[in-house]
Formats: sequence, C-alpha cells, structure tokens
Amino acid sequence: MANILAGTPVRDAILAELAERIRRLPRAPGLAVILAGDNPASAIYVRNKVKACAELGIVSEQRTPPASIETSELLAMVQEFNERPEIDGILVQMPLPPQVDSRRVLQAIAPEKDVDGFHPVNVGYLVAQVEGPRACTPAGIMRLLAHYGIAVAGRHAVVVGRSDIVGKPMALLLLHAHATVTICHSKTPDLAAVCRGADLLVAAMGRPAMLTRDYLKPGGVVIDVGMNRLDRREQVAGIFRGDPRKLEQFERHGSVLVGDVHPLDVAEVAGAYTPVPGGVGPLTIAMLMANTVRAAERRAC
Repeated sequence: MANILAGTPVRDAILAELAERIRRLPRAPGLAVILAGDNPASAIYVRNKVKACAELGIVSEQRTPPASIETSELLAMVQEFNERPEIDGILVQMPLPPQVDSRRVLQAIAPEKDVDGFHPVNVGYLVAQVEGPRACTPAGIMRLLAHYGIAVAGRHAVVVGRSDIVGKPMALLLLHAHATVTICHSKTPDLAAVCRGADLLVAAMGRPAMLTRDYLKPGGVVIDVGMNRLDRREQVAGIFRGDPRKLEQFERHGSVLVGDVHPLDVAEVAGAYTPVPGGVGPLTIAMLMANTVRAAERRAC
C-alpha cells in the first residue's frame, strides 16, 4: 500500500514557524497583490492568498484593475509598491490580460520584493545557490520531501514539464540537493521509459491523468503538481473506472479535480505519492507566505 504524502501537515508546520518569526519582527510584513481582469480561477487564488495573510498576521493590500489596463499603468502600480517601505512583497497574479506585456511587468518588480521568485535576478540566485526567494511550488515540494524523510541525494529524479514556474526551478532545487536530474517535455522520446527509471518523479505538465502505470517505477516516489478540472461525466467515469463516489462528487459539484498522474494507478504502483487535491496545493501559498516573511526579515536587518 502506497504512503500518501499529504501537504496539509507540512503547510501547518510551515505556518506555525512563520507565526513565531512574525512575532519577532518590529512590524507586520506587508504584501501587495495585483489582480488584473476578471479571471475566475485567479480570483479564487488571490482570495485564498489574502485569507492566508490575514490568518498569519501579514498585512495585505489588493489592487484589482480592470481587464482593459495597459502595460504602462501596471508598471506604474508596481513602481509605487516598489517605493513603499511598508510593502515587503509584491505579487502580480498571472495570467495578465492579453494586451499586457507580462514579462515587462514581472521584471519591473524589485528583486527583493519578488515573493514569487520569478525575477531573472532571483532565478540567477537559484542557479548560483545564493539565498533569495524561490519559486513557491518547487520550494514547497522540497519542504514536503524533507518533512516525510524522503531521501533526494543520490536518487534519479525525473521532472516532466519545463515551465519557468515549476519544471525548471524544481530541477535546479533537486540538483542542488544532489539528485541526478532528468528534465522531460513534449519532445522527449519514449517518455514512459524515462519516467520508469525515476526514483522520484515530479509531474508538472497540466495533462489530466496522463502518466499511467506504464510511466511509474514500482515503489518510487511520485509528486503530482497537476491540478486539472474534469467537467465531463465520461472523463470522470473513465479515469476513476466508474467509482460511484467520484461520480457522486461530480454530480454535486459539476467537476472533479485530478492530477497529471493517473490517481488509481499511482496508488497501486508507487511507494509514496502526493494526492490531488491535498498534496502539493496547500504548500504553494505557505511558501508564498514564507517568502514574504523572509523579505520582511531581510529589510528589518
């Protein structure tokens, strides 16, 4: 029976540690959040981030410009937050409206206030193993592995997905922890064979239940970053093999979440795995809070 690597206990441990560090600061950390447009998923993410701030004692300030905002207006907003001393971190929720130059906006954030870890300066710090904010989801995964005592050094780690947000920083963090790392993507030949060689498999492609048992090493560790919403009954019935509980959940909510790894196959083949939902998800916001607190600590020195 595979061990389930739940993210909630790890998140709770991170937040308890952060609460104590916040109490030692001369003032509460400040996080500015910019949510442009009316993307429903983005609105939910931001609401959860603002809620986490309130519960932890971080002061958050939210701006919600309309979907018609131009790049110059967003740049001015970011610059205002860069100059305000009580703001320790700036978060620009992605995706931005199509007319906005997202790269320019993200690069305009002062590197020391970049709590997402996306600024080129902070990416360079990651490559060079210099202290700085790390991308939240990969950093959370490293905390999860440490929490459950899962060895990384000397293991073969395979990361499926090469995004700037998850895949690339994940590979670098694993490499720094002395894993032998392979990065896979849509052009990788015989992807299943490469994945089967992984002691530690990180799936971050955004393809529902794509990695079936043919991709999994028996007894391996599987970290599923995927968060895919199934909104057709036949999808749910097919992936979950007619499980009445999942079908009832679909009827109740109109959708069911599934990761990038087949949920039934991973439970039968892996030695340990993160569930979807309830695995990696809770850690992303926790690490955003951690980056914000660390930014406040650095500025308080």
